[in-house]
Amino acid sequence: MIQEKLDSKVVAALQDKIQLIHKEDGAIYLVGPIRLPVNLYGETIVFQWYSWLNCDEVTSDVNRIIEKLSSSNLAELQQSSVLAYGDFANGEDAIIRMHSICHTGDIFGSKRCDCGYQLKESMKMIVDHGTGALFYLANHEGRGIGLFSKAMAYILQENGYDTVDANESLGFVDDSRDYSDAIHVLKALRSKPIKLMTNNPKKLQALQDAGLELSGRQQLWGDLSEFNEVYLQTKVKRSGHIQQEGTPVHD
Repeated sequence: MIQEKLDSKVVAALQDKIQLIHKEDGAIYLVGPIRLPVNLYGETIVFQWYSWLNCDEVTSDVNRIIEKLSSSNLAELQQSSVLAYGDFANGEDAIIRMHSICHTGDIFGSKRCDCGYQLKESMKMIVDHGTGALFYLANHEGRGIGLFSKAMAYILQENGYDTVDANESLGFVDDSRDYSDAIHVLKALRSKPIKLMTNNPKKLQALQDAGLELSGRQQLWGDLSEFNEVYLQTKVKRSGHIQQEGTPVHD
C-alpha cells in the first residue's frame, strides 16, 4: 500500500518532472526529461527520455497521480516514449521520427521487416542532425493489430499472403494506427516547425491535419534483403509508401 502522504522529498523530485497535457476526454501525463545514455552503433549518446500515460482523471496532484498508478497494473499495459536530442524545444531546425513499436524487429533484430534498421538509423540521423526527437509508439504493434495478431499474420504470410491481405484476412484494416496522443505530446514539447522522417504519407497527413507546421520530409529507406523484399514492395504498391528514387525494390 502507498503511504497516505508521499514524503516531501519524493514530491519535490517528481513535481517538476510530471507535465499535465489536457485532452478532450481526459489527460496525458508526460514524465521527464530523464538523462538516458544510449549505446548507438558503439558510441555512447545521451538522450533526454520522456514517457507518457493516458488517464481519465485530470489532476496535477503528484500524490493522487502516484496513488492511481499504484492501484493499476501498468506492467500489463505499454506506455510510449520520446527520446529528445539537442535543444528540441527551441532549436530552429529539428527532425523527428514517429516510430511504431516492432517487438520482432526492434528487440530481436528480425529481418522480415525494416523496423529495427529504421529505429537505429533514425536515432543516428537525429544525432547527426543536431536536434530532434524519436517518438516510440507502444500501441502500434503490427500497424495497430497487436503482437498476438501479428504472429498469426506472419503465419499467413508464410502461406503466400502479403502484409495487407494477412491483416485484412484476420478482420483488421491495413493500418489502424492513431497518432493523436503523440501529436499532443509533440505540441507540448515544441511549437516550432519540424521535419518528419518517414516514407508513409499517412503520417505526414496526420501531422498536417493536426495543424503542425512541417519544414519537410526525410526518407528512411534501407536494409533491403531477401527476407523483407516482398514486405517493402507491399509497402510501396499497396500501402502507398513513397519509395526513395533509385531504391531497388523489385517485382
